[in-house]
Amino acid sequence: MSSVFRASTRLRSVARLPAARALSTTASLRAAEKPYFPNEPTAPSVSGAIPGPKNQAAAIELDEVFDVRSLNMLTDYNQSVGNYIADLDGNKLLDVYAQIASIPVGYNNPHLQKVAASPEMACALINRPALGNFPSSEWAHILKTGALRAAPKGLDQVFTAMAGSDANETAYKAAFMYYRQLQRGGPEVEFTEEELLSTMNNQSPGSPQLSILSFKSAFHGRLFGSLSTTRSKAIHKLDIPAFDWPQATFPQLKYPLEDHVQENAAEEQRCLAEVERLIKEFHNPVAAVIVEPIQSEGGDNHASPAFFQGLRDITKRTNVLFIVDEVQTGVGATGKFWAHDHWNLSSPPDMVTFSKKAQTAGYYFGNPALRPNKPYRQFNTWMGDPARALVYRGIIEEIERLGLVENTRITGDYLYGGLARLAEKYPQHFQNLRGKNQGTFIAWDTPKRDQFVAKAKSFGVNIGGSGASAIRLRPMLVFQKHHADILLEKIEQIVQVL
Repeated sequence: MSSVFRASTRLRSVARLPAARALSTTASLRAAEKPYFPNEPTAPSVSGAIPGPKNQAAAIELDEVFDVRSLNMLTDYNQSVGNYIADLDGNKLLDVYAQIASIPVGYNNPHLQKVAASPEMACALINRPALGNFPSSEWAHILKTGALRAAPKGLDQVFTAMAGSDANETAYKAAFMYYRQLQRGGPEVEFTEEELLSTMNNQSPGSPQLSILSFKSAFHGRLFGSLSTTRSKAIHKLDIPAFDWPQATFPQLKYPLEDHVQENAAEEQRCLAEVERLIKEFHNPVAAVIVEPIQSEGGDNHASPAFFQGLRDITKRTNVLFIVDEVQTGVGATGKFWAHDHWNLSSPPDMVTFSKKAQTAGYYFGNPALRPNKPYRQFNTWMGDPARALVYRGIIEEIERLGLVENTRITGDYLYGGLARLAEKYPQHFQNLRGKNQGTFIAWDTPKRDQFVAKAKSFGVNIGGSGASAIRLRPMLVFQKHHADILLEKIEQIVQVL
């Protein structure tokens, strides 16, 4: 991780480029910035209605064998490049949704193509190992030069997984086993006969009634256990049995932040008091608190560093683990490699879960006691995927080489400034603009959110929403100021026709 930070530090010494001078920018100004992808389009191109005839026909064919009711756009990935996503009808859109915040360094990134073509990758794909039993002799090297190279401060171990939901669920398991291990008196204490027998009937004490505390409007995945901590949309949870686990209120901040300092501070203190009360009083003991740095699926809800430091203080004094879900915020999107680095915590989180832009998944931890006391307790056939771990390593290398975390910070400040000016001009369409000093992790509310998102494709922009009324920006780390200029122009054009 130190090398990632060094790359960012080098860029900090470079003179700051001027802020956006207007909401439209000339071609000569755009050309002044050297693009990371010289072969990407200079602007979006839309030749007709979206979806076009080829996309519509392909969707009908796909529907015969695969549920397409959530379909956004069938994509021609061979024609997609850099920040631009292509469909089957030749349309090329500026992509600021990026596979739900999951493409870090651009479509068809040349460095990742070299990683994909390497003998190391071929071996990992053809001979996929059951990692818990038969890891490659290269597995330690892959982790040390990849995932652990970017580990959050204070966390030097990793458990690899398959997806964000899986990362969170395995972190929950680690928290529960740690909690019970403390109750027993340490890792060397053997299980009782009663525990061994009762767990086979899903009964206590072998299967204890413990809980994970999450927050209202949170999203931590759609698997069986993680769903009990997801609180963003009912459709995610309907018909699925759920654990009896507590939820606390996440701060509902008022904007602009500088105009509501005292109110927002009081709101955060109220929420912290609720967290502490639930930990102390909830009928199923709380083993861990999990929180997103920015509630992403729930509407891009923010809180201050003081709130998160308060959470850390509470978990410390109540002996509850603190899990930070960086599945969507991690790997550079907020202008720091990990969003929780903005908080300057007095001690690191106990676990940090990750996926999406990492192109793999898992959780980082530092306390060796979070390893279960016996084998096969935290185990499955795959336990991650070496091929995806190699891609993550390539992503880290590209982030370091190009200084992409610092690029995202600078570009995010530039983009936010342009959006702030649009908000002044069109206040009815830009409410609660948020994400200042958070890289390109920016959002705002609008009463015509669904119309805006639907209309955007016809203007050459692929964009997404979150929560009830938010438009969220999730561009790649290779998104630059000239892309921001295009996006600002397109956003203004869209709101003018709504």
